[in-house]
Amino acid sequence: MILITGAAGGIGRATALATAREGARVAVADLDFEGTQETASLIAEAGGTALALRADISVSSDVDAMVGAAVERLGRLDGAFNNAAVAQWQCGAASKKIGEISEEAFARIMQINVTGTWLCMRAELEHMRQHGGGAIVNASSVSGLVGRAGSGAYSASKHAINGLTKTAAVEYAATGIRVNAVCPGFIDTVFVKSSLATRGDALLASVPMGRLGQPEEVAELVVWLLSDRARYVTGSLQGVDGGFMAA
Repeated sequence: MILITGAAGGIGRATALATAREGARVAVADLDFEGTQETASLIAEAGGTALALRADISVSSDVDAMVGAAVERLGRLDGAFNNAAVAQWQCGAASKKIGEISEEAFARIMQINVTGTWLCMRAELEHMRQHGGGAIVNASSVSGLVGRAGSGAYSASKHAINGLTKTAAVEYAATGIRVNAVCPGFIDTVFVKSSLATRGDALLASVPMGRLGQPEEVAELVVWLLSDRARYVTGSLQGVDGGFMAA
């Protein structure tokens, strides 16, 4: 069974559909329960098995209940994609310099992106440790690899996720658990809404391929990292960015 957070749309939904296509039972979770129900319906229509869950990943009791329900209904947790996150524009901090971000906005971004990811990892790692291993993929970003003006809090949160990913990979390697992160560039989702609105031409000019990525292109990498085909890959930060980091 594969657990995917932030699965109401975008990369999360694309990954849920891709993992189901590979034959996995999929638990899809999001604060937007209507969206997860739609994702689960799409999987069922394609002949797959899915469970829709509502969870606020920044609340530990929600996370524990999410993992518990997924395991109870769908069986052993083989893999997880910790994808749920919040962007600066969703917290009223779009394009603001570090000295301009409010304390409330910074705290919200860190609570969801960092603490939320850690809470998910904590629950997943314990279950996997008890049941012989598994694979975890965390959603990072190119913003977690470089500094980007106007996205200080978001960038800090993704750098932190990279640290959690590498540390967990080292700590749990001997238990048969692999932990990696994907670092998408500019993907055609609601997450790039603010950036496109304010500097769309400049954004695309920074991508050697000259276009936005598609959620399905990230999903394919996540599916591979969760699979046994990547059984010797752990602690890695995998880019999906159209050449952005190479430019």
